[in-house]
Amino acid sequence: MESLSIIFVPLSLVATAAMAASAAIQARRFRLDLFGAVVLGIVTSVGGGSLRDLFLGLTPVFWIADIRFLLTAVPASILSYLLAMRLPAGNGARLKLLMYLDAIGLALFTLTGVQVAVSAGVSPVPAVVIGCVTGTAGGMIRDLLCNITPSVLKEDLYATISVIGGAAYLLLTEWLAEPAATLGGFALILTLRLALLWFRPPETPET
Repeated sequence: MESLSIIFVPLSLVATAAMAASAAIQARRFRLDLFGAVVLGIVTSVGGGSLRDLFLGLTPVFWIADIRFLLTAVPASILSYLLAMRLPAGNGARLKLLMYLDAIGLALFTLTGVQVAVSAGVSPVPAVVIGCVTGTAGGMIRDLLCNITPSVLKEDLYATISVIGGAAYLLLTEWLAEPAATLGGFALILTLRLALLWFRPPETPET
């Protein structure tokens, strides 16, 4: 497998923190305790990447091979849960923060998923699919464990945005350096996701 970009690990760690934080806030919204929030944060933040590695035959999966991901997910979950405790319920503040963090995680995990797939020798179309799975699976796990219909199964273009961003990233790598292509793909996914949230807010009830 070709060497991954030097920015891969930092991006993956930020994505891990963002998804763990979103899960911890969701845990607080649904009245889980701190332990439940940490468990939810871990499985959410490593779920997509674990599926990616299993599909590509990369074992042990990333968070077993590199303890830094768990060391990122656990404190991110704890701190976000404590922050969510201080935010008032019923006004949508926690849900908005959750969705913003989820958008960041979706963007970063999509891109890192594509990067890993390409470095493993996967052709472009399957690589984009792997990127989509990496970006969306964690949020699906989070929502299913909280008994919510996952965003990817609703009419909110969640997976579509991931596919568009992953494909755009691959196209950009043909003309731009890796960091610039990554930034472009990240900006596209984040902008599309936040724009959609702005014009069509999620219907998940605030608790």
